[in-house]
Amino acid sequence: MKFAVSFFAFCFICISAFTQSRLVTAGMKITKSVSFKKSNYAINASKEKPVILVEGNNIIIDFNNATLKGSNQATRPDEFSGIAILVQNSGHVTIKNLKAKGYKVALLAKNVQSLTLENCDFSYNYRQHLNSTQEKEDISDWMSYHQNEKDEWLRYGAAIYLSGCDSSVIKNCTVTGGQNGLMMTNSNNGMIYNNDFSFNSGIGIGLYRSSNNRIMYNRVIFNVRGYSHGVYNRGQDSAGMLVYEQSNNNLFYGNNVTHGGDGFFLWAGQTTMDNGKGGCNDNVLYQNDFSYAPTNGIEVTFSRNQIIQNKMIECDHGIWGGYSFETLIAENQFGQNRIAIAIEHGLQNSIQQNSFTADKEAIRLWARKEQPADWGYAKYRDTRSARYTIAGNTFNNIPLVFNFNRTDSLFLYSNSYSGTINTKLKTDSTVQHLDTSSKSPVTILNSAINEIKLPAGESPKNVFTESKQLAGRKNILVTEWGPYNFRYPIIRNVNPIDTSGILKFDLFGPKGNWKIKSAKGVKNISAQSGSFPATITAEKIKSAITDIQILLEYTGEGFTDAFGKSIPAGTIHNFSFSKFFQPIDWNVRFFSLDTSNYNPIKEKSLFAPNVRMRPVKTEQVHQLDYAWWGGIKADEQYKQFITVSEATAKILPGMYELSVTWDDAVRVYIDNKLVLNEWNPALYKFDESPNRKLKIKLGGTHSFRVEHLELGGFATLSVKLNRLK
Repeated sequence: MKFAVSFFAFCFICISAFTQSRLVTAGMKITKSVSFKKSNYAINASKEKPVILVEGNNIIIDFNNATLKGSNQATRPDEFSGIAILVQNSGHVTIKNLKAKGYKVALLAKNVQSLTLENCDFSYNYRQHLNSTQEKEDISDWMSYHQNEKDEWLRYGAAIYLSGCDSSVIKNCTVTGGQNGLMMTNSNNGMIYNNDFSFNSGIGIGLYRSSNNRIMYNRVIFNVRGYSHGVYNRGQDSAGMLVYEQSNNNLFYGNNVTHGGDGFFLWAGQTTMDNGKGGCNDNVLYQNDFSYAPTNGIEVTFSRNQIIQNKMIECDHGIWGGYSFETLIAENQFGQNRIAIAIEHGLQNSIQQNSFTADKEAIRLWARKEQPADWGYAKYRDTRSARYTIAGNTFNNIPLVFNFNRTDSLFLYSNSYSGTINTKLKTDSTVQHLDTSSKSPVTILNSAINEIKLPAGESPKNVFTESKQLAGRKNILVTEWGPYNFRYPIIRNVNPIDTSGILKFDLFGPKGNWKIKSAKGVKNISAQSGSFPATITAEKIKSAITDIQILLEYTGEGFTDAFGKSIPAGTIHNFSFSKFFQPIDWNVRFFSLDTSNYNPIKEKSLFAPNVRMRPVKTEQVHQLDYAWWGGIKADEQYKQFITVSEATAKILPGMYELSVTWDDAVRVYIDNKLVLNEWNPALYKFDESPNRKLKIKLGGTHSFRVEHLELGGFATLSVKLNRLK
């Protein structure tokens, strides 16, 4: 009896300690269960000193919907810094009911076993400012996730970043208005379900060396950049789901992953590319929707996987499967893609019982004459395009069904065709052993589906709400901060490259009214006020300089703006459209370069002393905006080269932003003064083209000189002058 009373008293003390709410303070360390008082905590953090450090075992932390807000002196999301919550070297930790915004990383966990995140909102954290415009992409917006051995992914920030965290459970969490949602490295056997990671500018869910995870019932839509409808569709390595570097046996089931740069992006990893071993193998993609991707609904390369009963509508490629082997593509729905399935150097793949409707081309299989000399993969693996089974598929209204080149041993059985079929089969003499006999195929589809084991869990959320309203790539509207979510007021130019002088605008927003307060650079606006949605037109005032500004105000329902700020109902909210272009008449001279004889990076001068260099070609352009693959072509191909661009222009007085993107080195002079010196490529170790922005005061006639150097490979040079408000 005495023991029972003592035990009851001990339990009461523990429960009381847990239920007593505490206040969050900067730099606090948590080693046991705690409950926090609901409040808004404005606390800055750094990489070295997070707001809260969690370390210990069997800990439950309930934030009771408290909000941590960091970077309180920052005005832009690309200035956000610090870590809100760091969990490390722990086990069986639960964090729930937390909101954290304004940080580089909202929650970082390292070496934690059985971490649970429940009902947390990590929206509106770090994201890059995008330099691409509706008219043309900027190469600096391309990301690279190919290396993460030293947590290189953290340079892009993340809402949730897990490293060495096995058996994690992430459920009912939300991430929007950021760059990366959930990023996992060396984290296995996790359960990620019923989350909403949508409208971010990078990756929704990313895996690196992470296996045996179950990712189900998640809404992961509009994780995209690098898209301007009707102008360009690049994606810039954004994706709804990213699976890299030896991530195996993961299950992706019942997820809504539409409108991603890629819907699903899988790459075997540099290990496989170097030695031919491993890959991202035996992952199962089952009953997901990967539609409306600017690039690929599904990209799976150098690996073996199963793709069953998924949907890919209106993508550039429904599936891009370069170097896939022993991969099953079965019972999927394809429609309105440029190419439904495109596989180069695929080996022993099976394409069965899929439906294809109104794709421009259904199945393209091919191989190149030679493999890249620097690929270790090709030295160790069979890279032929060979041994395909294509059976039981239906093709409806497909201009070109099969397009084969340099492919061997194709078995086509029991496929059916309807509607308009212009060309059923296109081949050439490089295609060998094509069997189109009518014998029944031996399929492996049923056994593959029976082997899919769906884990039991809580009831799945309906992650396909709003799917019809947002259908189509036309609804991908990328702003300078990422994809628009149709929940705050915006005015959007829908014919950005039209030269007629008539500008067309769409206006979107919550339930409410808009009106134009002022306009500059346009006339004859078709309407001055209205409700959402709306379309208006305006006539551009003819001028050598494009300087358009339209200021509007909104009143109506309350909403959350693009930066996570809540705007109460009835509040007058200003929003605007602006477009500036100062044409500068550049004279561009291209010079050949051989760094084995003279290297301007190491020497003081651009050219060798006492050597008179003649340009191999010259150009006159109104804007410096170049991208080169494999060098420049003049009288011959030059892989290494120098450009010298010079101009004199009359600039209206004001403050300007000079934005420069380059690869490999650049120097910029204004009025013979060096204003940007990026002449050391070694400072930039990632596979990315850097960008620098400078604020400068200009007015009157100025001279400009840009020196650019390319050492080989991909090259870019973009110089933009934007007038600041």
